Amino acid sequence: MTNLRFDVISLFPDFFLPLLKVGIIGKAFEQGIASLKTYNPRDFSLDKYRKVDDEPYGGGPGMVLKPEPFFAAYQSIPSCEERTVLLLTPQGKSITQNDFCRWSAKKQIVLICGSYEGFDERIRTLANEEVSVGDFVLTGGEIPAMLIINGVLRLIPNVVGSKDSLADESHNDLLLEHPQYTRPAEFKGLIVPDILRSGDHHAIKIWRQAQRELRTNLKRPDLYYRWRIKKTESQFDNSSNLNTTVTSESEPIDYW
Repeated sequence: MTNLRFDVISLFPDFFLPLLKVGIIGKAFEQGIASLKTYNPRDFSLDKYRKVDDEPYGGGPGMVLKPEPFFAAYQSIPSCEERTVLLLTPQGKSITQNDFCRWSAKKQIVLICGSYEGFDERIRTLANEEVSVGDFVLTGGEIPAMLIINGVLRLIPNVVGSKDSLADESHNDLLLEHPQYTRPAEFKGLIVPDILRSGDHHAIKIWRQAQRELRTNLKRPDLYYRWRIKKTESQFDNSSNLNTTVTSESEPIDYW
């Protein structure tokens, strides 16, 4: 029995074949940790030409995806209790690492990929969330869907070799990852910092955290600003809890 199943509605299901064969993601599918099934709306079209799009009401350029084939494809998918349905669209909320973490707790993720000019608006009613990979437009939702599958599946137990390798990654707590080095200690005049070769694990931990903060501030000041706010709020909450605890353990106060 798989830990997680992906069901993808796409006009171009062959896009997803490499996922089943390449790297640790391919191994996860081979080992049955997850499963992937695609559903082509053309197979659910109502006419002999397998038509899935039509001209937009009100006029305008391009073709709009028809609701009937997408609804029929969606309704053919077996439903698990713990599932979410994601619509890939440039109008959606930008995906973050926190979204991958949320979705990795599900048993089933349904991904609806668009193409052409866009969806008939009624198709949006199928989704729990509308999501995007950034403020730009692609030819379809297949590449964003593959990104989601990769980002979520690598968080499932036994997919990545070590849990520790996931803990300190960029974006887990809004900070970017610290610099990483391996042998040789010197290469083309570039030397590994002495502290990483010192064997002092406590000092290394402090250095790495300082580097994460510095690197985030330099490369992603927007993330650093959010991290500072979150840290301040956390410190305030801890202070409030401490004050509450002290008051509750003190002698009863007679307000009269």
